[in-house]
Amino acid sequence: MLKENFPILNKKVNNNNLIYLDNASTTQKPNSVIDKINNYYNSTNSNIHRGVHALSQKATNEYENSRHLVKKFIGAKNADEIIFVKGATEGINLVANSYVKPLLAEGDNIIISQMEHHANIVPWQIICEEKKADIKIIPINKNGELEIGELENLINNNTKFISINHVSNTLGTINPIKDIIKLAHKNNIKILIDGAQAVQHMSVNVDDNDADFYCFSGHKMYGPTGVGVLYGKKNILEEMIPYQGGGDMIKSVSFEKTIYNDIPYRFEAGTPNIAGVIGLGEAIKFIEKVTIQEIEEYEKDLLKYATEQISTIKNVRIIGNAQQKACVISFVIDNIHPHDIGTIMDNLGIAIRAGHHCTQPIMDFYDIPATARASFSFYNTKNDVDKLVKAIIKTKEVFA
Repeated sequence: MLKENFPILNKKVNNNNLIYLDNASTTQKPNSVIDKINNYYNSTNSNIHRGVHALSQKATNEYENSRHLVKKFIGAKNADEIIFVKGATEGINLVANSYVKPLLAEGDNIIISQMEHHANIVPWQIICEEKKADIKIIPINKNGELEIGELENLINNNTKFISINHVSNTLGTINPIKDIIKLAHKNNIKILIDGAQAVQHMSVNVDDNDADFYCFSGHKMYGPTGVGVLYGKKNILEEMIPYQGGGDMIKSVSFEKTIYNDIPYRFEAGTPNIAGVIGLGEAIKFIEKVTIQEIEEYEKDLLKYATEQISTIKNVRIIGNAQQKACVISFVIDNIHPHDIGTIMDNLGIAIRAGHHCTQPIMDFYDIPATARASFSFYNTKNDVDKLVKAIIKTKEVFA
């Protein structure tokens, strides 16, 4: 049974067996990842790239092996195109400051969408405010799908960059990134794809989709917190200035001049999260053992079942009904605040997320303060869904 690989899923919460449905926030960790991190600290702990002794060399080899695992996992051409960051948020900030900011001038614009996570809004606001540039927004429709036809109307000669999520963390919408990337390149515009909600649910190949940048977080794909990946095309990365200065991102330093290191190291200043990177590599091995194709197929069936079951409950409305969705269901219950829904669910041992999910513009669009969100993983079951449905009905009874 798959749940047996995840120790936390075998615990009780409020005297009930834990049903964990907050996977869009963070996924739980399998024994293999936990053991790998513990083993690193027990037998390998050392700084990397800076020592000739055995522990340092072993740590370096494991760290760099994870880079190659990521390369293969997302279909990149070169390991040099894989930069380790704290998470998708840092990846976006790195691109904003190292690549886009130097390109911007007063009157230029950047295009994002109405369904972005705050992490793909605020970094662009910061640099646009400094450079007196503008942000343009691709709107969404009532189903929670991008109005792709509007993108072409938004692009003009002053458009310097586009940044779009692959999958909405709130709506579950899977965006047609290949078409969006093609349109961006047709207009000679570079583009970043925020894949934080994608790589754990579906196959991603950055060479095939031709993304200029692609980022994601380890903790949302069964790996540890505090580590993520920014992929960038090699020719672009080689032209970019460093985002941060410090150890390991330099070749030589004098008071007269500093020569930066080659990519990817010029963007990995200071001692990195070595254990986290090694743990991320192990998480990729775990996913590949199950296979991403099997995960995608299983989760599609689970989403279909959950959507059908929740849709039968009176006075419950699902927010986001895109034709192409990942395993996320946001919902509201008439006259019950999502925080109250979440509290009652917790009393029943069910972990969901209640709030705006760092997507306040989506809440504004639907004219709601927040939603309850159940987000599923391949370790969830139809039995978990049945318990969620019973809990929704129970919640309605409490407020009847």
